[in-house]
Amino acid sequence: MGCNSCSTGKDGQPKGCKNNGTCGTDGCNKLTVFDWLSNMSLPNGQTPFDCVEVRFKNSRKEFYRAGEGLSLSIGDLVSTQAKSGHDVGMVTLTGELVRIQMKKKKVAFDDEELPKVYRKATQNDIDKWQKCRDKEDEIKKRAREMAIILRLQMKISDVEFQGDGSKATFYYTAEDRIDFRQLIKDMAKAFGIRIEMRQIGYRQEAQRLGGIGSCGRELCCSTWLTDFRSVSTSAARYQQLSLNPQKLAGQCGKLKCCLNYELDMYLDVLKDFPAQDSKLFTEKGMAFCQKTDIFKGLLWFSYKEDPANWHTLTKEQVHEILLKNKQKEKVASLEMYAANNLEEEPTLFENTVGQDSLTRFDRPKNNNRRKKNKKRRKPLKPSNKNA
Repeated sequence: MGCNSCSTGKDGQPKGCKNNGTCGTDGCNKLTVFDWLSNMSLPNGQTPFDCVEVRFKNSRKEFYRAGEGLSLSIGDLVSTQAKSGHDVGMVTLTGELVRIQMKKKKVAFDDEELPKVYRKATQNDIDKWQKCRDKEDEIKKRAREMAIILRLQMKISDVEFQGDGSKATFYYTAEDRIDFRQLIKDMAKAFGIRIEMRQIGYRQEAQRLGGIGSCGRELCCSTWLTDFRSVSTSAARYQQLSLNPQKLAGQCGKLKCCLNYELDMYLDVLKDFPAQDSKLFTEKGMAFCQKTDIFKGLLWFSYKEDPANWHTLTKEQVHEILLKNKQKEKVASLEMYAANNLEEEPTLFENTVGQDSLTRFDRPKNNNRRKKNKKRRKPLKPSNKNA
């Protein structure tokens, strides 16, 4: 998720916009919506839609009504209405797509109580907002220490300041209900601001904090996924995946959302396959299914008395045997059908260099090397000198 100007430099900073993921084009922000109507003009006589979508810290987005005579575009920092004071956010969507998003989120655009956009953020608003955001990490650390002292079984995962700095929202996760009244008193006394505690789920925590998944890409929930659908272990069973919790669970500790992406395709293909618990009756004995490959249309069966030997059958052959069994007929054996499915696999690798041997370094050394002759020093003979 990045705009065209966010290529990384030597120091890790973006070369182009240099805004560290908050560029004016909103191309590298979380849950970005592409405005495909931006190059199209409105019909004659139609007024532009007066609501905009504003994004705050991480993935929190809300809808606001723009004031009269206020022209806003994507990437503008605006000062918005809050319960008390004002907040600062970035406009992420304008025009008719906002109407579609509000309808999708079930937000009435004709509601008179819809909050408003006061103005475009001034430099003073931006400086105060940025100063508050710089304090969030330190305040989160101190709040965690206070929760540990009070022995509260909770995890404070994120802190979000209001734009004017008068209020801070603490997001936390917990297994049970938490009595944090004393914690709020201590934090309000220490920080001198109004405190709001908001409990979120583990998936919402991963969505707010973000991260890198096992696929090597950013988490779907923090980039484009907006709704969390239930994921069950049956999705892994239909896709012939190993029921290993360490591989099936994401960073949130729940089952990965991507297990549902290809599930519909698997269910459509499995309609033509026999049931996983199908049993074949032959003269050699009963056989049951061990494995299914939906891509090749193959099934592996083994006899009940010999489960170690698997026989490869196509789904048409299995349907044929099941039909005969339904008519109370037994086939001779599975080997009769499996023999027709034996095919020589094409060679995908050939040894052209001679370096594929695992024991090429274990060959005995050549002992027939020439031995160096050591020159022995001969003792010097005493010379007869004439006296």
